[in-house]
Amino acid sequence: MKFKAFLTDNGVNLLDKRFLPALDKMGKICHLYLTRDHIYFLHNLLNGDGIQSIAQFRKEALFDEYRISSQNDDRISFAIDLSLLHRALHSIISIYTEFSATDNGVPGGNNAPNRIQIKLVKKLPPHSQQPMPFLTFETKGYKSAVIQDVPISKPLSRSDVLELQAALDMAQDLPQTLIQVPDMHQLQNFVDKMKNVGDVLNVSISKYGDLHLQVSTTLITLGAEFRKLSVVGEQAESPTDDQNLSAQSRTRITLQRGDAMTVLVSVKHFFRSLQCHQAKPDCAFYGIAQQGACLTVVFQFFIPGTHQTDKAISLHCRLPVLDPGSS
Repeated sequence: MKFKAFLTDNGVNLLDKRFLPALDKMGKICHLYLTRDHIYFLHNLLNGDGIQSIAQFRKEALFDEYRISSQNDDRISFAIDLSLLHRALHSIISIYTEFSATDNGVPGGNNAPNRIQIKLVKKLPPHSQQPMPFLTFETKGYKSAVIQDVPISKPLSRSDVLELQAALDMAQDLPQTLIQVPDMHQLQNFVDKMKNVGDVLNVSISKYGDLHLQVSTTLITLGAEFRKLSVVGEQAESPTDDQNLSAQSRTRITLQRGDAMTVLVSVKHFFRSLQCHQAKPDCAFYGIAQQGACLTVVFQFFIPGTHQTDKAISLHCRLPVLDPGSS
């Protein structure tokens, strides 16, 4: 199997400044999944434990001269440590930036543009007799090429890749009702306070565009309500006779009408999903999957300078739900 490409400047910015810092908050280890047209960073799709996060890029969003081949329909996947990946990328970017700045316009210098290459290799580590796989970054230095190697797992077998693809297909299903949360920082402030109250968060989402969050213990109940948010998908008209009710009463009645769903999730999981704001999404949508299977958070990215969705980039999380007995 072979993989080789050159990082674009946009790809460098997306990974180094935005997505790798955000994805590292989801979990240290993820699967990097390469296909002919897309690159995926996938958390917990095979073990089903913890938050599932799916970051997807069209190859043009990150790379030039993208080449991949394998006997598994040109699909390659392996586990990788995101902190090591980010450290290696950041280091190679520093060399690349410094060399590019000093090399340009130097009389007698090499006028060939400097680039960052990424590829899969097998190398013999020190004190080892067994070649190991690495994801390698390479760029020009002052006197020679500069290389940063990131150790990776043995690439997944054909059956494991098929299982990963099936899990990915399943994880792409979105809830029938999604509501837009315009102010992620306000939501983060609320959840920050809730972390000190309890471990279990009750999340209710209605077709009216209402989001209700609540943490309860035997001594205290802390809640937050966001009303009349934008709704994508199935929606309903909010009744006029519930305007003067408390948030808890309104949520209970809405659930009885069948116009809302509610799930219990870990406060830590919910807070961790909010760390995806480091990827600098333009907005976020929340929804509950059919039969309350999970809480889904979809982050939307716009083409710079527009309000049009950038279809080359997507990111969403699926938070596992807790048994009602957890509360």
